[in-house]
Amino acid sequence: MKRIIFCVLCLVGLISVGVFAQQTKVVYLSGTDKDNTVKWEFFCTKGMNSGKWTEIPVPSQWELQGFGGYNYGHDKKKSDEQGLYRYHFKADKSWADKEIQLVFEGVMTDAEVKINGQLAGAVHQGSFYRFNYHVNNLLKFDADNVLEVTVSKQSADPTVNDAEREGDFWVFGGIFRPVYLKVMPKSFINRVAIDAKADGNFGIDVFTGNIKSGDKISVQLKTLKGASFGTPLTYSVSNPADSIRLAGKFTNPSLWNPEFPNLYTADVSIVRNGAVVHLLNQRFGFRTVEVRKSDGIYVNDTKILIKGVDRHSFWPESGRTLGRKIHLQDIMLMKDMNMNGVRMSHYPPDAEFLDLCDSIGLFVIDELTGWQQHYGTPVGRKLVKELIVRDVNHPSVVFWANGNEGGFNFDLDNDYAFYDPQKRVVIHPWSNFNNIDTKHYPEYSYIENAAKKQDILLHTEMIHGLYDGGHGASLDDNWKLIRQNPRHAGGFLWALTDEGVVRKDKKDSLDTDGNHGADGIVGPHREKEGSFYTIKEVWSPVQPKKPDFTSQNITIELENNYLYTNLSDCKFSWQLVKYPLATDKKSGFTQISSGKLSVALAPGKTDNFKLNLSSNWKDADALRFTATNSQGREIYTWIWPIKTTAQIAQKNLISIVKQKSKITESEKENEYVVVQNGVTYTFDTQTGYLKTVENSKGAVSLGNGPILAGVDQTLQSFKHTKTANGGIIVESSYSGESTLHAKWLFAAGKPVTLEYDYTQTGTANFYGITFNIDESKIKGMRWLGDGPYRTWKNRLKGVSTSVWEKSYNNTITGETFIYPEFKGYHANLYWAEIQAGSSSFKVYTDKSDLFLQMLKPDKQRTSFIPHVNPPFPEGNLGFLNAIAPIGNKFKQADSMGPQSQKNIAVGSKVSGKLWFDFN
Repeated sequence: MKRIIFCVLCLVGLISVGVFAQQTKVVYLSGTDKDNTVKWEFFCTKGMNSGKWTEIPVPSQWELQGFGGYNYGHDKKKSDEQGLYRYHFKADKSWADKEIQLVFEGVMTDAEVKINGQLAGAVHQGSFYRFNYHVNNLLKFDADNVLEVTVSKQSADPTVNDAEREGDFWVFGGIFRPVYLKVMPKSFINRVAIDAKADGNFGIDVFTGNIKSGDKISVQLKTLKGASFGTPLTYSVSNPADSIRLAGKFTNPSLWNPEFPNLYTADVSIVRNGAVVHLLNQRFGFRTVEVRKSDGIYVNDTKILIKGVDRHSFWPESGRTLGRKIHLQDIMLMKDMNMNGVRMSHYPPDAEFLDLCDSIGLFVIDELTGWQQHYGTPVGRKLVKELIVRDVNHPSVVFWANGNEGGFNFDLDNDYAFYDPQKRVVIHPWSNFNNIDTKHYPEYSYIENAAKKQDILLHTEMIHGLYDGGHGASLDDNWKLIRQNPRHAGGFLWALTDEGVVRKDKKDSLDTDGNHGADGIVGPHREKEGSFYTIKEVWSPVQPKKPDFTSQNITIELENNYLYTNLSDCKFSWQLVKYPLATDKKSGFTQISSGKLSVALAPGKTDNFKLNLSSNWKDADALRFTATNSQGREIYTWIWPIKTTAQIAQKNLISIVKQKSKITESEKENEYVVVQNGVTYTFDTQTGYLKTVENSKGAVSLGNGPILAGVDQTLQSFKHTKTANGGIIVESSYSGESTLHAKWLFAAGKPVTLEYDYTQTGTANFYGITFNIDESKIKGMRWLGDGPYRTWKNRLKGVSTSVWEKSYNNTITGETFIYPEFKGYHANLYWAEIQAGSSSFKVYTDKSDLFLQMLKPDKQRTSFIPHVNPPFPEGNLGFLNAIAPIGNKFKQADSMGPQSQKNIAVGSKVSGKLWFDFN
């Protein structure tokens, strides 16, 4: 290839050009995305709906349209059908003297292309890459043209199948991205490759066709609003070549970073005799990426910490055929979680997704396909070129990835730089390469020990999110440790979404291929799991510390964890709130006053700021504090209690004082019965448990307790006594592995009270007491506490205190998708209403940091992975002082940090108090 390099450091004056610039005309032969398709003739050779000519929307995946056969990459036997496509179109007669290219954005897997019966070029191999053919000499102008594409799901190159179709993801077939014609002048700019540095240095490689001596190449930079930036770079052609480099320096450009994604366009033109022959507009950003050995990753001279996620390009009804709406939705989900990075797993995405990453702001790792196996060198070299040529100008792309988890062809590592003037570093996800350790799924100890090493750490997959495990669980501990290591550059959670496909061959059921695809922070249709909000809080770039409400001057400490943003660009507000009583039948909270806080704080700094709360702040139950970024997006809202649990309990108990009716007792074989205010309490004298409760409407769904959670116990004594004021006390004492003393108090005009204490030694998954309730009667729950999502010992962040209400569901996270899940541990209980029709009741506590165990989640069908199925006590309604952590697909919980360990008994007596309202 002939190449001319021309460097311009400064130029004076402008070039006079013609008014009517010829830009590339794009003529779509297919639709543009999954929601805008065009019908082509189609014939499938095997599987569903095969053996007949019919129609199919393009772009699409043919399995999702009811053709062929489905496969997940791990399937040993793969379907191997072909799809024959046919489409008729007209070529305008005005194109006869133009350069015309037929472009495919992505075809799975091998594509043989013919126009009017003639091959357009070599069969293309590789699914996720843009490829094109020069077709001028194949077209009939002002006449009918026939485009025929034979798509083979299985590639004729076995290394393509190894890299693309043996991976841990769904594998499909079809023309799944758009097809179009590029119509350009005979002398044209084919593409450009830009290197725009943070210091204003600018270089551009201009790739042309059919230029002539005397032509000028001009490059004018512009803002996105169209204003010229700097003077143009120009080059006068004396010796035509297909590659020309122009370079210059621009003063004080606005830099690109994910917090301020400033962009420019380069208007690149061929000028002939004062007229623009062809004009190409290329968007780009000024920014510099550096990997400083044994130090860190720097963007624009700022050391970065990536808070990222791995993203498959996927939608249940359309496979990997997507559209702008889905791309935007996914990026907004990431931004909502306070993420600043995304890794393309395990293939290049739609170009439009990268456009949005550029404009909205995310660091991107762009990846050549390969999952534990790699492309052969001949085909791999072609695909590396196609990857870089398409994506080279995206400022969001900060690294190239050469395959994944051993799927590295080392012969290709140096090829990336051939096409990338920025010379971005190539990484090997899972491996240590180019002084970047990308270790997948590190244990806590690995991150600890890595602090002693000199390599930069950037985990390209971490905290595997199978079902409800991983993601948020242990992230708080791991992120604190990551921040302590100055050579740590962050990581990417696996993965953003559950890959669940709607199976046409299985009555449109949603299939995640067992536990292979159920890895998401959100479900297939982007249903938010609890970890979504945990990540949002842990990765909040603003980290506040709970104010001291015993102080005279209430201040708040703020830490700015942004990379580039001063907190003066954010907004802060507070609300003083009160919670409704349990008897009010309301949810949420009531605001009693509010205010704003002005903050100026540079990145990486911490300082205290006076809140200036209203004078009635002590009347509030809690303080809500909200941080909002410069785009108006909520960063996070924190809620801190002002009133204690005991104060909230007292306020509620006053509202349910009962009439002072006489309390009666009776005994029969193995039962002791107390009646108060029309409610009958039956105790089993052999076990000491409250056996049943009945009110005027019938049996209440509570009994068989209290039992000490997870402990074998033996009844030592059961007794009941009358008090001087006509009350009754029922007591049960237990011994065994641990001790438990339960005391029921029945007093006139007061709700029934359970006082209990226990001692426990050693480590355990949970501590506390439990009862049994009849799950078949449960309709829902309403409670004051942390919600609306359940928690685990190592996932306590991401929930907030309010009065919540949710209906019963039997969701199995990652298999069914009604969130938040009903069953599980709920933190920071104040009171709860167990909604069970006539069996409903309320319970109150004055114990801070108490957990409510609501039933037991069903285990997943793939329950052979115990790490994601934490234990629960024998009872199904628990009031617990400690709960179990959860692990992830590859790691048991206790390897993931301090919060992920079993609970250690305090050794001393633990006491608690519950009030019940059964009316």
